[in-house]
Amino acid sequence: MATNTLLTNDIILKEAMMHLDNELVISKLCNREFESSFGGAVKNGDTIRLARPIRGQVRTGATMVPQDITEGREAFTVATQIGADLEFTSKDLTLSVDKFSERIIKPQMIAIANNLDLAVYTELANKTPNWVGTPGNVINSYSDFALAPQRLDELSVPQERVAILSPADHWGLVGNLSGIYVQSTAKTALERAKLPMLGSVEMYMSQNVVSHTNGTWSGGSPIAEIDGGTLSVSYATAKDTWTMTIHIDGLTADTGTVLAGDVFTIENVYAVNTITGATLPWLREFTVRTSVTADATGDADVVISPPIITSGPYKTCDSAAVNNANITLKGSVNTAYFQNLVFHKDAVTLATPAMVKPQGAAWCEQRSYNGLNLRLVQGYDITNDVPQWRFDLLYGVLAHQPWLSTRVSGT
Repeated sequence: MATNTLLTNDIILKEAMMHLDNELVISKLCNREFESSFGGAVKNGDTIRLARPIRGQVRTGATMVPQDITEGREAFTVATQIGADLEFTSKDLTLSVDKFSERIIKPQMIAIANNLDLAVYTELANKTPNWVGTPGNVINSYSDFALAPQRLDELSVPQERVAILSPADHWGLVGNLSGIYVQSTAKTALERAKLPMLGSVEMYMSQNVVSHTNGTWSGGSPIAEIDGGTLSVSYATAKDTWTMTIHIDGLTADTGTVLAGDVFTIENVYAVNTITGATLPWLREFTVRTSVTADATGDADVVISPPIITSGPYKTCDSAAVNNANITLKGSVNTAYFQNLVFHKDAVTLATPAMVKPQGAAWCEQRSYNGLNLRLVQGYDITNDVPQWRFDLLYGVLAHQPWLSTRVSGT
């Protein structure tokens, strides 16, 4: 009996943490530095505000022009709780540690790991405005893939970048590169997913690369409708949300949808280098942040990111949109595309802080491993004489700097 108690308490949680850590891919490749900000006993809904990086501004001439430091802050909330619940029989608890771990614990941790990876990836993919290549085409050459680091270079995104490719794009690229090999399947999911480095980018494959389906929009030509003047905002207005609202006309009345994650360009609104502000030779891409359906006149107010800022250190575009400017959707309406990503780890932030230990539980333990925190609580169904167990993980994820990322398709 003493052996079973040791197995069910300490060893089960230890084995669970090892399996969980081994099965994560995307969640190991993002920013984790804010985890400690939540303390040792975080409760659902706890929030901190992440400051946006301050950009410098150069003056011309000898006259001093002090820069007004206006720091943007975005709410980062840890409020999502996921877990796995089990009932163990007496027979289960008499198994060896290896069999118990492999047969019962590992499948639950695989499910939790994939759920967490999918949440991180979806958050970043939907908020990434940049997109190179042609949606729907598989990446099958180095020149296809190289468009992504090139785009990040043009935007002055720091090095130490990682790429996550869908299985189709992974094998499309592998099949056209010599010297690529598959890692041993005995290693962790992160190591199994790893390709050799390409263009100073760490390469990974994941089945959790999401597929985004564009909205229905319309068969016509949507335009940015502005009631007088041009369309842009100041950094002070958009500093906390990094969004703005534009009015789009020309959608299908009552049924035209513009979906969160859709990417489009606006006529004559070009991108700029984030450091120098110099105009780049491609139109600025915007992503939709909130899904909306057109009204009876085919109009919709759409929240987009980045905001159109035309001056100052936080400049995003060379010029504002003008009334009746044409809008071009990336890809085709109502069509699904895999969202391969190349990004710097600071593009998305993840925190999995320790949870409180509930009072009255028969047994509860919290374990930390490689920045992850997992709680195991033991209960007992006295009516049916069945021990009950629950694994819980609390997390928050935020694409805090999505401009450090780009989607990539084949050409």
